Amino acid sequence: MSVGNAGNSEPVKFAYWVPNVSGGLVVSTIEQRTDWSYDYNAKLAVLAENNGFEYALTQVRYVASYGAAYQHESTSFSLALLLATQRLKVIAAIHPGLWHPGVLAKWLATADHLSGGRAAVNIVSGWFKDEFTKLGEPWLEHDERYRRSEEFIRVLREIWTSDHAEFNGDFYRLHDFDLRPKPVRLPGRPHPEIFQGGNSTVARKMAGRVSDWYFSNGRDFDGVAEQIADIRAEADRHGRRVKFGLNGFMIARDTEAEARETLREIIAKADRRAVEDFGAAVRQAGQSTSDKKGMWEDSTFEDLVQYNDGFRTRLIGTPEQIAERIVAYKRLGVDLFLLGFLHYHEEVEYFGKRVLPLVRELEAEAAEREEPVPSGA
Repeated sequence: MSVGNAGNSEPVKFAYWVPNVSGGLVVSTIEQRTDWSYDYNAKLAVLAENNGFEYALTQVRYVASYGAAYQHESTSFSLALLLATQRLKVIAAIHPGLWHPGVLAKWLATADHLSGGRAAVNIVSGWFKDEFTKLGEPWLEHDERYRRSEEFIRVLREIWTSDHAEFNGDFYRLHDFDLRPKPVRLPGRPHPEIFQGGNSTVARKMAGRVSDWYFSNGRDFDGVAEQIADIRAEADRHGRRVKFGLNGFMIARDTEAEARETLREIIAKADRRAVEDFGAAVRQAGQSTSDKKGMWEDSTFEDLVQYNDGFRTRLIGTPEQIAERIVAYKRLGVDLFLLGFLHYHEEVEYFGKRVLPLVRELEAEAAEREEPVPSGA
């Protein structure tokens, strides 16, 4: 665990998974006081930005799968949430192959102006074959999907920063394309932020070359340290810095026993068929990588009950325990936590009142002590 967040004195940031699909964030029959409707989510977005969240990530699903019978489209839902809030940055998840980058660049520029510079995008290379084949679109092999995603990001950036955009790739081409208006120019942000996920070697190298942010599935300390070191090394080769976001399902309760019991109940009431089907699909995707190091390649049944391995980050316990763990991850180089909850409205507010103040106290104490942090790779 030698990776460190060298020189990063910025407070750790927080995002939440937008429940714009039905079924909640765990594949379990346990009660989840959440709702995929717009009214519920508009109230949640305001609650979140008033309780310390800077970002929200809308999910992208096109067909019913693994407990998500109904889905709202991510980009339109993102714009609605941007217009319902004042400070929250909303990240719309999209699939290359179902979007043309020029069309998305235009949509994001408009959303950015309507929201005062708060639009962002998460490039999802795709693991669910049915989302492509049921729409009659070709399903590329794993490494080819990431090669297409990299071109997609390069095209977005070219369109947003050039008055005469040119690109000649294997998947996309531009010929003297001039987007007007360009996205809002903000200090330190020349264009909307570009996020991506993926645990494979190909995904990590792509992040190092072109992305602003890398999202990781849930990981323990050693797993996070290994990923950050890998991505930083690739980014360094290209003279870049990539920020690191970590997925975590938070179960914050007044006592550790209560938090542990909630986790036990979630897993005990798991929808076994849905979890097993999901596991079979994602392991196939992981095994299709050239080096067999895809997402979910070592996830257990219990891990997959939260479908982005959120339990593995272990943000489960009292506010004090969770705050200490968050700050420990920050020392390793985590810049942002992407959080999910069982009961969104109540737990987002609990986070803002009980967990976040402790995180900020620990950060302030570390700054006062000028706590030494190992330098990053």
